[in-house]
Amino acid sequence: MHSLVIRWLGLAALCFAELLVFLDNTIVNVALPKISTDLHAGTSGLQLVVDMYTLVFAGLLLTGGYLGDRFGRKTVLLIGITGFAVMSALAAISTDLGQLIAARAGLGLFAALVFPATLAIVVILFDDLRERAIAVATWAAVAGVAAAIGPVVGGWLLEHYSWSSIFWINVPAGAIALVAVAALIPPSRNPDTGRFDLGGMVLSMVGISIVVYSVIEAPNHGWLTIRTLGGIVIGAAVIAAYVVWENRFPSPLFDIHLFRDRNFAAAALLLTFGMFALMGFVFLMTQYFQGVKELSPLETGIRTLPFAIAMTLFAGPSMWLGSKIGAGRTAVLGSLVMALAFCLTIRYDAITSYWGVIVPVMVTLAAGVSLVAGPATLMVLNELSTGQVGAGSAVNDTSRELGGTLGVAVLGSILASIYSARITTDVADIPLPQAARDAAANSMLAGVQAARSIPDPTGAQLGGLVKTAFQQGFHIASLTAGGVAAVAAIAGWLLLEPSPPSRTRPNKRESGSPCDPLRTRPRPLPRS
Repeated sequence: MHSLVIRWLGLAALCFAELLVFLDNTIVNVALPKISTDLHAGTSGLQLVVDMYTLVFAGLLLTGGYLGDRFGRKTVLLIGITGFAVMSALAAISTDLGQLIAARAGLGLFAALVFPATLAIVVILFDDLRERAIAVATWAAVAGVAAAIGPVVGGWLLEHYSWSSIFWINVPAGAIALVAVAALIPPSRNPDTGRFDLGGMVLSMVGISIVVYSVIEAPNHGWLTIRTLGGIVIGAAVIAAYVVWENRFPSPLFDIHLFRDRNFAAAALLLTFGMFALMGFVFLMTQYFQGVKELSPLETGIRTLPFAIAMTLFAGPSMWLGSKIGAGRTAVLGSLVMALAFCLTIRYDAITSYWGVIVPVMVTLAAGVSLVAGPATLMVLNELSTGQVGAGSAVNDTSRELGGTLGVAVLGSILASIYSARITTDVADIPLPQAARDAAANSMLAGVQAARSIPDPTGAQLGGLVKTAFQQGFHIASLTAGGVAAVAAIAGWLLLEPSPPSRTRPNKRESGSPCDPLRTRPRPLPRS
């Protein structure tokens, strides 16, 4: 009983550390207006504040997981939490934009040590199939909840304190996570390390970083420009070189042959496009609430809470369903549910009922995300040997981060393109000050602010046109996300191995040393 309690307390500590680093994906967005004012930052500077964290985080995830496997997952996790708290303090005391951007890069670096280690330790902490399913579902739910509550936490802090508070809060939170992990988590590492894979580390970091950077910058430079396409091609070429290197290296950073396993590949694909839809939805809904509904950041965050609550409630049932019909089929079903939810957003406008329409759609989407996140994550993990659970967890995390980055970039680009084309035409014949015209062309939020400064009826007309243009872009971007989710469901279904739910495969965790106290041999969850 004592060890059981310690395990679940350990899970709570790991989920708190995960929440700490994942909140930084979204919490900073609500602080951008105040950062812009205090640090005299333009649009490009603010984009770097947001994107630098994502860029470094995504690029170093595989390396973070590998270092945990090699040097000890608990050790790397503690280093990551400590570094994250220190970089948060440096971000909070930044006096110019360059310092803040550098601190955000440091936050991404240490987050890349924390995130894969939390999932790797969850896997080796729970060797009972039923317990592991619940633990992984909880971990997956926390990632989704963090995306939803970031605006709530950030909005509340900004209503009471300065923008630096969104970073200061990480210092005491990091201290709590550090003590809890140190007290509750046992040490573990891969006993059979082999040669250090420096080449694999460098190639993976460079390749993923170039691809992520190109995707992030695509909305600014255009998706079909030489800069964007060239960056994606170069990044893909470096990743291809990484694959060749790993095929020849005796102790690779990650066993890429796992992608030949159809269930592993299907799970990674479903996770990528599940996060594409989730982060794209958070991005779209934040603007919808603040612009179309004209709510404050805190009010916006509060209205996303039903999504976070639903994610928590659906986490357990999603794993139960996976045990009945197969994890793969459950994840495919989740993608279809997500597609349905996005199609329902076509009803969103300025007068849409919150409780009658918006909340049911958010709950539907949360159900779909839960059906994908937990079962697909467990499918990935059940293919891994004990020695590679950290690097394998990082593959799961990289799939999530890349999908989320793509979601924001692609859907944001679609939204911006349609909005810009529509608003330019609509306001052409309205007598407006040039500043108001430029603000409306820049973004929907800036256009709404400009409309408030102009007397009616011209101000009301401008506000209505801005919202209508945004809604058109919002609907098309949402339908695009729904189409992506539907295509992911079809592709995932075709990739799944045609095995009955009751079938179990030989366990792949035999590489752990007999003297490894965390060696596990669980029976995999049904996959398809």
